[in-house]
Amino acid sequence: MNAVDYLHRLPRFAEQGAAAFQPGLERMDALLTAMGRPHEHFASVHVAGTNGKGSTASMLAAIGTATGRRIGLHTSPHLVHLTERMRIDGVPAPTAWLEEAVARYRDVFDAVRPSFFEATVALSFRYFADAGVDLAVVEVGLGGRLDATNVLRPVLCLITSIGLDHTDLLGDTLPAIAAEKAGIIKPGVPVFTSATQPEVLGVLRRVAATQKAPFHALSDEVRTTPGAARPDHQYLSLCTPQGDYPDLRLDLAGRHQHHNAALAVRAAEQVFAPLSPEAVRTGLRDVRRLAGLRGRLEVLSTAPLVVADVAHNADGLAQALAFVRQHRGTGRLYVVLGWMRDKDLDPAAAL
Repeated sequence: MNAVDYLHRLPRFAEQGAAAFQPGLERMDALLTAMGRPHEHFASVHVAGTNGKGSTASMLAAIGTATGRRIGLHTSPHLVHLTERMRIDGVPAPTAWLEEAVARYRDVFDAVRPSFFEATVALSFRYFADAGVDLAVVEVGLGGRLDATNVLRPVLCLITSIGLDHTDLLGDTLPAIAAEKAGIIKPGVPVFTSATQPEVLGVLRRVAATQKAPFHALSDEVRTTPGAARPDHQYLSLCTPQGDYPDLRLDLAGRHQHHNAALAVRAAEQVFAPLSPEAVRTGLRDVRRLAGLRGRLEVLSTAPLVVADVAHNADGLAQALAFVRQHRGTGRLYVVLGWMRDKDLDPAAAL
């Protein structure tokens, strides 16, 4: 049995939903201990949120690569092959490495019995440690407090926008979900967020204060000015407490990406200091190439307009539809939607 087939036999959230979600960090700690505690051998940035965390993580990683550093990036889910979850400078882990690693640790997996997500996170950490990355940008899978990635002791925590999603597991109010996301906040580790709702910011501020973690809300610190927009890219200018970045070309479409780009730049200013404006310009312009990012309002055809997007809740779908309606011209709009069975379809149908 090859590595992919073996890993796919583990409990998978994408197939089983909540039944495959195994909250708690005990298995993850045991798994990583048996694998040499690889997560303790590289610096990391931890990224949580409802929408935008994959894009934000990818933009931060791309800026880091543009500085000349070796940057690991863990995101989920994958689109085609699970090695997409573990990338260095935008390149997925070699299949040969995955085969060798699964063979090396198969007895450990059999003993600990992790979920698919726990196993792939642990393998990502082992890959980054083996490769000697300068920094790993790690996206939370679900929630934050009990997510398998929350074994990290990062140098920076990022929390993107927060909305209603996975309410059966995380709570059915914004403050409840914010509290779960805030679970990644660590003592003394700076926190930056692009969240804007007062009830969400209140929760995040309280948790940060309890942890004595410096707290930064982008709404207080960053001015974003939109520029021209095209179907496959757009322009924006950013003004932060540490610099001005005029006329940036962003290789991603959609106004919602402005907040994600601003959060990535603020994070880059902290972890890649002194940050070259040219690295910001290159990272945002070439984020698809430098981070391997796909499926974010990706234009597959212009005649007719066909757009692929990974929106996985009503908020994300609303942003995608706003973009399509802006650029499609006349004619009927068809939406092909593939979501997990735990999603609430009523808000999406109303769009």
